[in-house]
Parts: sequence; structure tokens; C-alpha cells
Amino acid sequence: MDHSFLLRLLTIEAEGDGVQQFVVGAVVEHDDKVLLLQRPEDDFMGGIFELPSGKVEPGEALDTALIREVKEETGLDVDALGDYLGSFDYTSGSGKKSRQFNFTVDVTSPEPVELQEHDAYTWTPINKEPPVTDAVKEVLSRYRELRGA
Repeated sequence: MDHSFLLRLLTIEAEGDGVQQFVVGAVVEHDDKVLLLQRPEDDFMGGIFELPSGKVEPGEALDTALIREVKEETGLDVDALGDYLGSFDYTSGSGKKSRQFNFTVDVTSPEPVELQEHDAYTWTPINKEPPVTDAVKEVLSRYRELRGA
């Protein structure tokens, strides 16, 4: 299945489910480690680690939003969109039904990570139990399965 068809399908399905806010998340890997960002303490779900992620702007395609959000949150340039790793739903800080669509991405270079919206980052070994929510643990578990790790 090509990416553009999959992205349209995901969008249509989410709209049919009454999702009010689309979010994209990226699994960025380097040397068998994945990049996790720590939310500011005073933010919604403050202090937790998460994938580089962010809201899709009205009229913006999921892949365009993913490339933009990775750049905004980490300073890294996405070279290629990889596998779709599934989604999860949650209620945003503003009370909106949200769905986060998660993909692997390749970046041109893993360094330097330049944070704009987070307090810290870590490269966590893919085979370790990461300090993230259960929903993100499931995404990373699917990622490990795809890699055969």
C-alpha cells in the first residue's frame, strides 16, 4: 500500500470516528536507540517522555505535519517516511478527542538535537523498557516487532 493512500485512509477513518484533533508521532532511531523528548513540567502531562510529535494543522497532510513537527521539536531533518506503527486515542489538554498516528522516520543526521518545546531528550536503547506512557510503549513494541528485535 502506498503512503498517500494509507494517509488518506487513516484520515477518513479518524474523521468517521469523531476525532477532533490529529497528531503525528515519529520513531527516530540511531544506533539501536530511539529518541524520546521530555515534556515541560508545567505542560499537559508534564515531565513524561514522548516521541517527537505534534498537532496536524487544518488542511495539512499527515506526512507533511510529521516532517514539520520533527524539525520543530528536534531540529532534525526527515529524509524519509517509513512504516506506519498504528495509532492511539486520547483526550487532549483542551478536551478534544485526539488521535496520534505514529510512523518511523529516517533523518539525515541524528545530531545535533535542538529542543524548542521540551526540557530534555534521551536516546533510549530499543530493547529497554522506555519511560513513556503505555500507549507509546505499544507503538515501540510494534516497532521492535517490525525490526525483529
